Amino acid sequence: MGSDIEASLQRLLTEVRACCVCAGALPLEPRPVIRCAASARLLIVGQAPGIRVHETGIPWNDPSGDRLRAWMDVDRETFYNESRIAIIPMSYCYPGRGPRGDNPPRKECAELWFPRLLAHLPKVRLTLLVGRYAQRHFLRDGAKRTLTETVRAWRDYLPEFIPLPHPSARNQYWLEKNPWFGAEVVPALRENIDKILRAGRRS
Repeated sequence: MGSDIEASLQRLLTEVRACCVCAGALPLEPRPVIRCAASARLLIVGQAPGIRVHETGIPWNDPSGDRLRAWMDVDRETFYNESRIAIIPMSYCYPGRGPRGDNPPRKECAELWFPRLLAHLPKVRLTLLVGRYAQRHFLRDGAKRTLTETVRAWRDYLPEFIPLPHPSARNQYWLEKNPWFGAEVVPALRENIDKILRAGRRS
């Protein structure tokens, strides 16, 4: 059964990586960036690839990724081991720049691919919802009025989800203004991730 679902997932990933639905609306050629395997126990859902990620084809391959890995307390080898950690953003291609940073993730990816991809990840035990787009999509009416309120209510979403702010340098002021995040959420995040990944090694 395991080999069947992995083979099916690989066929699906071939479809995803060939997707060009948004080609006419993107500033660059489509280059969907996702990583996952049917054995993954942790799922990270971010926003959309930045320009550096688009250029390298490696998700979270930028300073935001460095900060996210620091929050998680995992090294790059663990982070990019797709047999353990799946990485699927809300939008898979670089959306271009807007007046205040990168444009929001496009909606087509989540609508077209997320249900099929999630069906191929039966072992996921925890999903990190990085940023308000992921939180609104997965939490629906359970998301609070603001990202701050949603992240502050992180305990309400366990054991399935942990909502996080985006680790971009643009959010440095938010982190300084909300020291409870580093004091409360980050230790719990690390504890939950360690527990799930260690359990995965035993199974």
